[in-house]
Amino acid sequence: MIKLAIYGKGGIGKSTVTSNLSAAFAMRGKKVIQIGCDPKADSTGNLLAGKSLMPVMNYLREYDEDPTSLEEITARGFGNVLCIETGGPTPGLGCAGRGIISTFNLLDDLRLLEREKPDVVLFDVLGDVVCGGFAAPIREGYAEKVLIVTSGEKMALYAAGNINSAVLNFEDRGYASVEGIILNRRNVELEREKVETFARERGLRIVADIPRDRAFQTAEDQGRTIVELDPDGTIALKFFDLADRLLAEEAGGMMSGTDTPHGFGKLEDCGCPM
Repeated sequence: MIKLAIYGKGGIGKSTVTSNLSAAFAMRGKKVIQIGCDPKADSTGNLLAGKSLMPVMNYLREYDEDPTSLEEITARGFGNVLCIETGGPTPGLGCAGRGIISTFNLLDDLRLLEREKPDVVLFDVLGDVVCGGFAAPIREGYAEKVLIVTSGEKMALYAAGNINSAVLNFEDRGYASVEGIILNRRNVELEREKVETFARERGLRIVADIPRDRAFQTAEDQGRTIVELDPDGTIALKFFDLADRLLAEEAGGMMSGTDTPHGFGKLEDCGCPM
């Protein structure tokens, strides 16, 4: 099973990247789960024909009780991808990281992985601030690999540096490692060179270079991914290539992840103040 966390600065396009990668895996015949770990709960819309999915935290607030089945908090999207959104607290109240922890504990109680037996689990995680809650996918062994989405913009690279440092903080525990950088272009000056320098200084590789293209907006306007809309196009082929390489590495035993629990396991706290 591939367990992959995709991190990046808010607005950098990580949800677009994650959804297209999910679609690529699905079109390769793989059983995929995508979990949006962002209070905006907008990770899975392009897999669900633009429809919004009730986040887990919204469900808990509205019904004041835990769901009794996965069907109450999930939806099937393009390629039969199982979509889940953690959501977050009421604006101005509580810690968004706790929403991720509450969701993971709930999914463990509902035996998500045992029931679904996925080939791939993708965690789409906000990376502006990698606090205890937002670091949950990497700090407890849920994800085995991390991909960092960045452009050549200063603040995107700053966030990418923080994410890489957060992963390294857990390296001695055998948790996730950074698989590489996805360059999601914004057409800034010397963009490739800036990201190459960033990656080289940290011993990382650029695993995909995604061009800035109006096709993304066209697909998003239709509530679809580029992989679904134009599977034979140049951009879609980049996502297929990345999916194929990740699958090949997994099959060849090259992924350096460690033994991880079959479920999500229990998290007691994100280390954040109330």
